[in-house]
Amino acid sequence: MRRAVRILLLIYVFTIPWEYSLDLGAPFGNIARIVGLLLLMVAIPAVLQAGKMCAPNALEWLALAMYLWFACTCFWTVDTVTAAAKMRGYAQEMMVVWFLWEFAEDRHELRAILRMWLAGSWVLAALTIVDLSSAAAVAAGQIRFAAVGQDPNDVARFLDLGFPVAALLLDWEARWYGRVLAIGYFPLGVAAVLLTASRGGFVAVLVAMIGCAIVLHRNHFRIVLLGFVALSIVAAALWFLAPHETLGRLATIADQLQSGDLNQRWNIWEAGWHAFVAAPFLGHGVGSFVSATGLASIDTAHNTALSILVEAGICGFSLAFAIAAVSIHSVLRARGTLRMALLTLISVWIVSSLVGTVIESRTTWLMFGVIAVAARLTVHPKTPLDTTSALTTGPLDDAAVVHAR
Repeated sequence: MRRAVRILLLIYVFTIPWEYSLDLGAPFGNIARIVGLLLLMVAIPAVLQAGKMCAPNALEWLALAMYLWFACTCFWTVDTVTAAAKMRGYAQEMMVVWFLWEFAEDRHELRAILRMWLAGSWVLAALTIVDLSSAAAVAAGQIRFAAVGQDPNDVARFLDLGFPVAALLLDWEARWYGRVLAIGYFPLGVAAVLLTASRGGFVAVLVAMIGCAIVLHRNHFRIVLLGFVALSIVAAALWFLAPHETLGRLATIADQLQSGDLNQRWNIWEAGWHAFVAAPFLGHGVGSFVSATGLASIDTAHNTALSILVEAGICGFSLAFAIAAVSIHSVLRARGTLRMALLTLISVWIVSSLVGTVIESRTTWLMFGVIAVAARLTVHPKTPLDTTSALTTGPLDDAAVVHAR
């Protein structure tokens, strides 16, 4: 039974980056939702069959507390319809933390999860590049490209999180197919991020590239140099293949910073701040940002912290801050290049959260879950999770399983 769970877990992780590109509509939803529900249906009997489960960690308790607080805000939310939908979404997104903690028991399984995360990012990048030559994009004179069913800014954020994963796998992998998966993602992912013309995504990819260079410079200095050459070639190719307005939009980052407008985000943040001041402790209720601020229905907070403050107040924000703090503490418990890769991963996520609402994403909770599992495996004396042992001692015995019971 647990073997079936692990297979479904890998498929689930693989679908998360590109989930919105395959949506079957009501009542099924997108592909990640479908696989996630199937996984839950198998995971619960597997735990009951085993007769025991892993003791919850701090992240799980905090995620549960945050979900329960969001549920409490439904009693005073100003938008009950959106609140109900948000609560269903949060339940499906947060449960990935439990899946990983319960069923990712050793380094081999964590590595397999990272491979599937990166493979899913490959799919997202490929679909974004395909959009460049689609008939609809050409006919519309489109300058921003994204995988079907996805927002360009979201695509850039999801792709950015794949770079630290690729760097970590490149440092771990000994087999050729794993190394190809990791190396190949850098030019493919950068090309896709540039095609989204997301300015926030571009800043985040710069942070990711710096972190990845630090991760790889000691053992893969030649690859780092070749990577910079490859990225230059990718940029040159896009200059000729993509509309000039695509890369031109990225060149306006400095102007946006100088003007202080940030593509009208400042006005949204100002409205959000006024809404927060009106209900600072309890918030206006989950899913109520647009209603509480009086903005158009298509608007979002464009800032994760502000979104939580408006909807869940200081109480909800304190729980979210605690989740981030626990994750950063877990990163600092890691060693060697693993610590730097995870630090890059969470740094990219923080940069993305400054201009986007990323708490409502499965990818965010996947990241938190991976960090928690990596920290658990790192501190266990029987299966140290560091890149030196991974490269020099070869595969560990699969029987060496880590349990936090």
